[in-house]
Amino acid sequence: MRYRANHRPLATDMKTTVLVSRILLGVIYLIFGLDYFLHFIPYQPLHTGKAGAFIAGLKGTGYFYPMQKVIQITAGLSLMFNRYPAFAAVVLFPISLNVLLFHTILVPSGWLMGVTLMVPNLLLGYGYRKYYSGMFTVKPVV
Repeated sequence: MRYRANHRPLATDMKTTVLVSRILLGVIYLIFGLDYFLHFIPYQPLHTGKAGAFIAGLKGTGYFYPMQKVIQITAGLSLMFNRYPAFAAVVLFPISLNVLLFHTILVPSGWLMGVTLMVPNLLLGYGYRKYYSGMFTVKPVV
């Protein structure tokens, strides 16, 4: 099959999309996960109202934030080094969704951060869709 000089097959485009999404999502989650423990990002806004109550509740448990940040670091590294990336994308999806909802409902000024996490996560879900078929078995047999 002949292609024009500037035409690339869809499979190559999807590979590039997955690569960029994987690295972007991995770097973002690695940086923000590490920042929780190392505090190298100087500015962190204090949330008030419902957003502040939500954050205080999560931090108040004593285990939730550290657990979430360890998951972010581990999954971020997994995405960056391309080791179990389909699994990492599934593990990070609820976190990405929560960030999107938090930043669109409770702190609307930060909606871009939620979109920046959700879009690559959805693209990875689409790119890795063949690896998820077993998860959607209606009645699995043991």
